[in-house]
Amino acid sequence: MLLLSLCLILLLGIVLSFLCEKLRLPVLIGYLAVGIILGPFVLNLIDVRLLHISEELRKIALIFILIRAGLSLDFSELKKMGRPSLLLSFVPAIFELIAIGLLTPLFFPISYLDAFILGSVLAAVSPAVVVPRMIQMVEDKQGTAKGIPQMIVAGSSIDDVVVIVIFTALTTVATGDSIGVLTYFNVPLAVSLGIASGIIIGLLLVWFFKKAHIRDTIKVIIICAISFGFVALETLLSKTIGYSGLLATITMGVVIMSRYKVLAERLSQKYSKLWVVAEIILFVMVGATVDIHYFMDNLGLGILLILCGLMIRAIGVFVSLIKTKLNQKEKLFCAIAYLPKATVQAAIGGIPLALGILSGDFILSIAVVAILFTAPLGAFAIDYSKHKLLETKKVDTKHA
Repeated sequence: MLLLSLCLILLLGIVLSFLCEKLRLPVLIGYLAVGIILGPFVLNLIDVRLLHISEELRKIALIFILIRAGLSLDFSELKKMGRPSLLLSFVPAIFELIAIGLLTPLFFPISYLDAFILGSVLAAVSPAVVVPRMIQMVEDKQGTAKGIPQMIVAGSSIDDVVVIVIFTALTTVATGDSIGVLTYFNVPLAVSLGIASGIIIGLLLVWFFKKAHIRDTIKVIIICAISFGFVALETLLSKTIGYSGLLATITMGVVIMSRYKVLAERLSQKYSKLWVVAEIILFVMVGATVDIHYFMDNLGLGILLILCGLMIRAIGVFVSLIKTKLNQKEKLFCAIAYLPKATVQAAIGGIPLALGILSGDFILSIAVVAILFTAPLGAFAIDYSKHKLLETKKVDTKHA
């Protein structure tokens, strides 16, 4: 039954992703639909053993996301894009996180701590939806005269990292046996130890990879194994000392990128291929864990809450772009490009439930609402508005 479940997940995932592409929808919508349909609340065709390791599978997918992000984070490029790109990497997310944290208890019976955890889940933009569209815009010379797609790619890449760090800190506080001074002290300690261990291991790996002549595939396996070790260490130390394995993972990737850029670019391509399968598993398993009745009960108010968060996020984008050369239409496009939610929400949306946080079911449901609502809306809005709001750089064919 386990092999049959994997067969159905992969084959139906590919079929529905193909249909989504034909309809110009993000493929992840198809994967979520497969999970909901095959899951225990509809057809119940996914083996219970697979559901039992759903948390671990989502955590593996999150590790892949962070490794790829680390290997792609070129801080020299971010510096080249300047202040607006730096601000876009955290200001819109912080605006949205705070808005969701403050507004959610007004909509639903939920504590402020759980509301801010929800805010940290919803606040990340989706590279899976945004980055391919920005790359296409670069190829089509749309908005490139002012570096708009490049700026959005740089800012959105770090946006996810900032949100995951905040999410980790909030869940650390929420899962503490008692919230006191030591609990809050554990948060900066977890961040510091995570960054420090990532830097040390990253530097050792750069030294080793330069000395040892081994295939890139083996290097990918080594990095994966160490990343799994980081996260396992976090679990082992959770009762004694604060430590962030996820932060260690991304820091390790950033160090490799900064010290050995050629290798980082090659490894990033390898992880992109691994991500093809990981993405299917991630979104299908998220869909399978959604209680469809609970989801429908929270749909209306959930969309209203998400819309409020997106409007505040858009204000954050405009604040980030103050005193730039962009006109109002171009700033509006940047706000639209920061709408889609998907990958990070799928990867971390179920973690509060797995950790036993009281509002875990609710947080997962709203995360799925955000994916289903903003991913297609954001994709359509980007594709439509880029022609209306941006200028296309003309190519001089005489000298081409």
